[in-house]
Amino acid sequence: MEEYKKQFTEFMLSCNALKFGDFTLKSGRKSPFFMNAGAYVEGGQLHDIACYYAKAINDNFGLDFDVLFGPAYKGIPLAVATCMAIHELYGKEIRYCSNRKEVKDHGDTGILLGTKLKDGDRVIMIEDVTTSGKSMEETVPIVKAQADVEIKGLIVSLNRNEKGKGNKTALAEISDLYGFKTAAIVSMPEVVEILKEKGALDDELLARIDAYYKEYGATE
Repeated sequence: MEEYKKQFTEFMLSCNALKFGDFTLKSGRKSPFFMNAGAYVEGGQLHDIACYYAKAINDNFGLDFDVLFGPAYKGIPLAVATCMAIHELYGKEIRYCSNRKEVKDHGDTGILLGTKLKDGDRVIMIEDVTTSGKSMEETVPIVKAQADVEIKGLIVSLNRNEKGKGNKTALAEISDLYGFKTAAIVSMPEVVEILKEKGALDDELLARIDAYYKEYGATE
């Protein structure tokens, strides 16, 4: 397993972004673990998470794209910080763009923050985590309505590796539906493997994680 995945797992835990316990997800599922990118609030944390994203984007998609789009709200700081990290690490200028929850009718009007999307723009979407794919159902039409753009892919920090509407992972379903590649910095099964090797998960928690994946784990 790549060393950066182990480092990123430790990073999520140190920032309290990855938690274990009892959580009700937006999808309504009861989960023994939860990932919250809103936990990255300090300058150093934002810098480091952005660098992990930048490296994962470069590894999975390359840097031949124009815009990094972060859906409101958690995607906004991720898009901004990761554009800065791409510039820092690779010397590449990428524009950031995000959507507003409500259309602004004065001043800088419209539904977008950051750059305006232009015909021919190549876009990478960035999110914290995708469980059901619902956020992409809301966001992709917004992006496509602004200009004739090419969405090249979606990057998330954690692939929960649970089924979406069918038996595939939500990321795989998004890829099938929209025709673009999806990727993650690390997957939850990899996180569990890393923490098991460290003896950081007790038997009761491992049993609950196993039960969760028996019910919601992707089978394709």
